[in-house]
Amino acid sequence: MAARLTALPGIRAVALGGSRARGTHRPDSDWDLGLYYRGAPDVAALTALASEVQGSPAGVAGPGGWGPWVDGGAWLRVDGVPVDWILRDLDRVEAVWADCREGRFEVGVQPGHPLGFWSPAYPGEVALGRVISDPQRELTVLQGEVRNYPEPLRTALVDAAWEAEFSVAAARKSAPGGDRLHVSLCLSRAFGILAQSLHAHHRTWCLNEKGAAAAAAALPDTPERYTERIGEALRGLDEEAVELAAELVREVRSACGG
Repeated sequence: MAARLTALPGIRAVALGGSRARGTHRPDSDWDLGLYYRGAPDVAALTALASEVQGSPAGVAGPGGWGPWVDGGAWLRVDGVPVDWILRDLDRVEAVWADCREGRFEVGVQPGHPLGFWSPAYPGEVALGRVISDPQRELTVLQGEVRNYPEPLRTALVDAAWEAEFSVAAARKSAPGGDRLHVSLCLSRAFGILAQSLHAHHRTWCLNEKGAAAAAAALPDTPERYTERIGEALRGLDEEAVELAAELVREVRSACGG
């Protein structure tokens, strides 16, 4: 499939991503294929191939069809197995990587990412993926670069933990009035930022919110009962929960040298 994809106009490389690339998959896990393109991929050709491999009509969302960061792709079932095609603009990935090397990152609004899409996920996907088809070796060369975590990005993401403290302070104002929605959003945001900072501190890529707390808990120097304390705070959503979150933020910032 990957070889046929890279034969289509615009598709330069295909990489296996997600849990199957990292060896953490379950038997029912999806197969995630990153389709790296330059210019404008031939959506009609992609749709024809998707329909062929699925054995039934398939739809392919072109660039931007799934939002500004996830881009586009297709959800397929091939011989009963879920296979996801995920478009990635290789020029944009390279531009984000250049920013990351300088310690710059963005957090964009993106459906499916309730805490925002953190731009370092682009090079992180390349670093953690398995290149399957790459005729011009463009993705392979980039992968060799992104496996060296940039110190400026590490510093920037560790420093970003100030916002976690700010979010907890905002929750502290709402908790006495029982505004559970605002408190939950503030605390969730704070915990998401802590996951990014902890991963960066250890020069480890954090791709999204899913599984981020558990992955952070497994890193050295992470505060004890990290995920349990997050769960307690998000179940409580009261003044006691806010102070529990504040304590966790302080411990993480101390562990990361912030």
